[in-house]
Amino acid sequence: MADGADDPSVHWVEPRLRAILPLDGFHLSRSLRKVIVADRFRVTTDTAFGEMMALCAEAAADRPTTWINPVIKASYERLFRLGHAHSVECWLDGALVGGLYGVTLGRAFFGESMVSRARDASKVALAHLVARLIAGGWKLLDCQFITPHLASLGAIEIPQRDYLARLYSVLSDGVGAGAAFGSAAAGAGAAGVPSPPFVAGDWGALDALGAAAADGAERATGSPPGYVIAQLLTKTS
Repeated sequence: MADGADDPSVHWVEPRLRAILPLDGFHLSRSLRKVIVADRFRVTTDTAFGEMMALCAEAAADRPTTWINPVIKASYERLFRLGHAHSVECWLDGALVGGLYGVTLGRAFFGESMVSRARDASKVALAHLVARLIAGGWKLLDCQFITPHLASLGAIEIPQRDYLARLYSVLSDGVGAGAAFGSAAAGAGAAGVPSPPFVAGDWGALDALGAAAADGAERATGSPPGYVIAQLLTKTS
């Protein structure tokens, strides 16, 4: 994080209480379900990553400053080009009105920022993200810091120690012991810390559901209709 848009430095923050959103605990309210099923927003993925970062960095009434400086922006855009970062975008009448972006590591997704410029836009984006992670075999959604908004959607806080245990378990799940924990030969940076290769989640797994539900219609974004998202969240919550 940076102290502001003009801050040339980057600060590393490790909260003692970490916010996560259990993928089987997303709170799908009746009102949100109606919005999702009605497809009020056109939802895309990875089509406007840079624009999403810019929207998250814009000043707002409740957030006059941003922690996204040029160094962070350039770094995440490079991660996106390498396939390690993703975005979910919500569009209304052709305008980008909300969404989120984050970074992946193995089957863990680290949400970096979320924004809404239209009612329910960020909620819809998060619902689509959770559905995509469930379909793709992800095991952990890291939200970093708890907020009332995230808590209303199912996010919880856990101690740092418990968070690290969950993270290491996710990264080592399905990886051979020699590759996951190790030895100098395995290249581990520290004892007990999993090292690559990690078992990765499948970001595109939800696309097949979208294509099937579209029944031959053009779905260039791979984002399924809202009723598919609602059904998937209902089955797992």
